[in-house]
Amino acid sequence: MFLTFYGAAGIVTGSCFLIDTGHCRIMVDCGMFQGPKELRQLNYQPFPFPPRSIDFLLLTHAHIDHSGLIPKLVKHGFRGRIIATACTADLCGALLPDSGHIQEMEVERKNRKAKRSGRPLLEPIYTVDDAYESLKYFEKVDYGEEITLCDDITVKFQDAGHILGSALIELWVRANRTHTKFVFSGDLGNHGRPFVEDPSYVWEADCLVMESTYGNRLHPPNPTDNKELLKNAICRTYEKGGNVIIPAFAVERTQHLLYDLYLLRREGHLPPMDIYIDSPLATAVTKIFAKHQDCYDAEARALIEAGEHPLEMPELKYSLTVEDSRRLNEVTGGQIIIAGSGMCDAGRIRHHLKHNLWRPESTIIFVGYQAQGTLGRRILEGEKMVRLFGEDIIVRADIVNIEGFSAHADQNMLAEWVKEFHVVPQQLYLVHGEIEAAQELKNVLARKVGVSAHIPRLQETVAVKPGRGYREKLRQVSSSLLTRLEEFLNRKPDQDSYLEVLDKVVALEEYLEDKIKDGGSFGT
Repeated sequence: MFLTFYGAAGIVTGSCFLIDTGHCRIMVDCGMFQGPKELRQLNYQPFPFPPRSIDFLLLTHAHIDHSGLIPKLVKHGFRGRIIATACTADLCGALLPDSGHIQEMEVERKNRKAKRSGRPLLEPIYTVDDAYESLKYFEKVDYGEEITLCDDITVKFQDAGHILGSALIELWVRANRTHTKFVFSGDLGNHGRPFVEDPSYVWEADCLVMESTYGNRLHPPNPTDNKELLKNAICRTYEKGGNVIIPAFAVERTQHLLYDLYLLRREGHLPPMDIYIDSPLATAVTKIFAKHQDCYDAEARALIEAGEHPLEMPELKYSLTVEDSRRLNEVTGGQIIIAGSGMCDAGRIRHHLKHNLWRPESTIIFVGYQAQGTLGRRILEGEKMVRLFGEDIIVRADIVNIEGFSAHADQNMLAEWVKEFHVVPQQLYLVHGEIEAAQELKNVLARKVGVSAHIPRLQETVAVKPGRGYREKLRQVSSSLLTRLEEFLNRKPDQDSYLEVLDKVVALEEYLEDKIKDGGSFGT
């Protein structure tokens, strides 16, 4: 078996991995490259594999850097099954047509310049119609549901806690009396965030493909600081008479912001400012959030059951049309404007930056990761002059970065997630991270967890070792359990706690022995 890294290798975006078992080709994610021009140009290149040769596409979540080239894949011949959670499929139903619209508008703009200069005209990567066509191939699955792809391959989606509907993927391949288990982490979520559950843990894997976006960073120790920083920035801007401009992704980040703004309002800490969601896409996504309350965590469900909804406030208004958006720029103060894109490389946020970056009374609040080369990254790194719509704009607004809003697990969380494996992966690949982040996480995993990792290159192909036998895995699980039991006993538990843990160990041992007898796969 072979695994090829067609994206997110040495970079954060463009997630795309291909497993070739010899008789079945399974792709995990088909994302768009984002960031510097040289990366975005990869979206226009032909796929380095025949799309028609792909049998299955497994989608971890709906973010465009994981799903954004699906319409292109279908446009160029893919006719297999796209399998995703129900929430992810519904979110793609909003995100992919929106992405197609962006492709069409971008190419139209470039072609106006090309005509004037006599250069060849461009074609969009895909159109809105292409995006809607690709949605026909989606199949919805539930968390924890075991899906048979073919006679010797099964797959299961578990909650990754990143955005609503996000999943980590467990994939079992049986060949020559061996079971080889792949795990793709997708994007693992930060802990304790609104709406979503914390990431699921996995017991074992033979080959692990794991994200490293925040592999060299730690989140603030107190997540409630996010709300305090947000409150302070908003109140300071209100006193100065300016606008608060927040670049935010339409999926999850916008809803997270609304959740915290709702809490600030309920606590009496929000000044009298109108809140605008300047994004038809974010409006559609918010409706999808409302539909999938079964994915909510306990805190969000409790609020709704008490008759309160964190996505509903009298100050909240939606700007759906271009005219609505333009009118916001005629008001010099008293507004909180949340708009996309989250990295400031496209969308309505660029117009709001043009009208507010140069004003010292306004504030730009970054609440998400800014990839290298993006406008957001350049502003965060202190660039004093940026170019927007052919015009140089001086940066005089306050720039605030609230890192705790991140939907990604940080370095400690990533290391702890790997530490929870009872059977350590014999092959571990770090993806979805800039080289510095992946390299630091690699060092941490070696030092703290005792696991060696490899950072693949773009389009690198690796041979996957056959899975280890069940008896070998049982020995590793037993050793892991004994180590954890010793740690537990060193904490001097009371007798009831001791007996409870002992019961769990015995039950787990019986479960594993049964699995060895029937040749089944380990659960999670």
